[in-house]
Amino acid sequence: MEISLTIILVIMIAGSIFSLHAKDLLSAIVSYGIVGFSLVIAFLILKAPDLAIVQIVVETISLII
Repeated sequence: MEISLTIILVIMIAGSIFSLHAKDLLSAIVSYGIVGFSLVIAFLILKAPDLAIVQIVVETISLII
């Protein structure tokens, strides 16, 4: 479990750094979505499905807007 959370954390850090340095807006939005949905996976691994559901709704709405 700790290894999978570490991998997800590395993916989240890489996605956030890439979204800061992205050249176009679409790449930044996709990498921002990767960070948010990785957090959803982390919540599911930590056995918190209520937080995962709230995060996926917030993430989807913020990506659409």
